[in-house]
Amino acid sequence: MGRGLGRLGASPAARRSPPDRLNPMARVLLDTTVLIDVLRGRPAGARVESLHRQQGVLFVCAINVEEVIRGLRPGEEDGARRLFNGVLVAPLGRVEGELAGRWRQRHAARGVTLNQADCLVAAAALGVGARLATGNVKDYPMPELVVEHWPVGY
Repeated sequence: MGRGLGRLGASPAARRSPPDRLNPMARVLLDTTVLIDVLRGRPAGARVESLHRQQGVLFVCAINVEEVIRGLRPGEEDGARRLFNGVLVAPLGRVEGELAGRWRQRHAARGVTLNQADCLVAAAALGVGARLATGNVKDYPMPELVVEHWPVGY
């Protein structure tokens, strides 16, 4: 994992805090591209640490966790564990599933196929009132979602 990211660890109680008690202006859901860059010591790690120092509330969702775990290289397991211990997990429930399904349905009617996982990640971000930080902005055409472009490897 990148330099110093072990400091991101939050107490178990903080990781379970209900989203409505958190500052909505400082919420960011980190997409898998950003998480991989953090784990591999790329500059995204410094951006994540900066957000953390500024009292930012960092989220991932179960989709991001699965994608990161699936792609771990040997020796990255401990870094991933520390990283995930330092963020909140945005829930994926019925509301998020319905929203993701509506997006996919609407786009399909226009001949555009959206990835199920991307729609669920976007719905998770909206569900907690977070911006989405990603290296793949084109995968998130949902107008109600605020997307920040964090170029891969940047």
